[in-house]
Amino acid sequence: MQFIDEAQLSVRAGQGGDGCLSFRREKYIPRGGPDGGNGGHGGSVFIEASPALHTLADFEYQRHYRAEDGDHGRGKNQHGRRGDDCVIHVPCGTVIYDRRSETPLADLVEPGDRLLVARGGRGGRGNAHFANAVRKAPRFAERGGVGVEVELRCELKLIADVGLVGMPNAGKSSLLAAMSNAQPKIASYPFTTLSPNLGIVSVDDDRIVLADIPGLIEGAHDNCGLGLAFLRHVERTRLLLYVIDVSSGDPKEWRSQWDILRREFAAYDPSLLERPHMVLGNKIDLTSDRSLLEEGFFEIFRATGTQAFLVSALSGEGVDALLHAVIAFVRHHPRPRGQTRFFSSADSLNEGIPYSLEVVRLPGRDGFRLLHPHLERAVRRFDFNQDEAVHRFNNLLRKYRAEQALAASGAKEGDTVWIGDTGFNFEPERAKSDARPYDSSKKDDREPGDDGEERLSV
Repeated sequence: MQFIDEAQLSVRAGQGGDGCLSFRREKYIPRGGPDGGNGGHGGSVFIEASPALHTLADFEYQRHYRAEDGDHGRGKNQHGRRGDDCVIHVPCGTVIYDRRSETPLADLVEPGDRLLVARGGRGGRGNAHFANAVRKAPRFAERGGVGVEVELRCELKLIADVGLVGMPNAGKSSLLAAMSNAQPKIASYPFTTLSPNLGIVSVDDDRIVLADIPGLIEGAHDNCGLGLAFLRHVERTRLLLYVIDVSSGDPKEWRSQWDILRREFAAYDPSLLERPHMVLGNKIDLTSDRSLLEEGFFEIFRATGTQAFLVSALSGEGVDALLHAVIAFVRHHPRPRGQTRFFSSADSLNEGIPYSLEVVRLPGRDGFRLLHPHLERAVRRFDFNQDEAVHRFNNLLRKYRAEQALAASGAKEGDTVWIGDTGFNFEPERAKSDARPYDSSKKDDREPGDDGEERLSV
């Protein structure tokens, strides 16, 4: 399967079902009253981490996801069925971003971690919901709310216990094959590995996941070579194995490889330098003077306090000792329990902040636009083909003092006023002498729902 570690998704939640406008009409039951049921809520879209996936390759073939719409309400107080949710599965270690703002939404690490990315529209209320002791026969029902649409970007950061890092053609893939059950592509030219390979080592009742990270070159943090495309996969490893090619027999060249790798990690994320690590001198089968090799190699890395090994992935020499050391490390350093991290988004930052009515003058003769989330939501939910919907919406305009705000902004009778995607003609009801300046500090942020008996005028 092709390794894909970044994908873009378009998701849409289900639309809420419309409420029903109905009255009970049965023999021998005069004036049965309203019996229109509510519409069902639209399904929501969730993203959930799954241990069964290791790549985002599935999103190469399907990028659009949509939850089910809610059913409409019906007569006899029958409520519509709620739409089914849509659950999108991603590999553990996937970070979710809002594609438009590049805001991080969540980091899904453990199996079962779940994020709500698009909430379904609320079902419209039927006329039976609005019946009360004063108005016993409401001729009004709401339309269903629109489901949220979002554009997402998913970025996978591999969750591996051990990461093999090194320069191109250092023998990382060969070591992975020698240490685990992996069968990566192996060749004698640089950049043979173009995507991370995973190998599994069974230990007791657990397993160790090894990742072969594609070769890094100087300037990788500036996206040179394969660059940033795979540096992020090193972030979650518990142990780093630096693979040094010792076939040249030159200690200065060995130290140069080590310094380049450490500089790239420091430039990308300084915390990687503090990550537990070991150094492996690979390809010892290609050296002639073994004693000189051992003396020079261990002398270099003994000074840094780093545990070092000399191995040959081809012949298998030293691999068992290395594997025992890795297993011992894993046993003494249990895998930390991950925690779902939810980041602050624009919606969560605005929670609890009171809204004020805002008037925007549109260019030319396009009129004015009223901005208020409650009014915009009411425009979407009210069916203006129903007379009572017109009365109810006009009452909302009075409650939010829309007429005073427009008059203070210079609106005149006949001007077009836009609320959401709907336009209205401005027909002020007050005499000009009664007009008072609009005071935006006097806000009423109750949910829409009051009733009135006035004509629609903005």
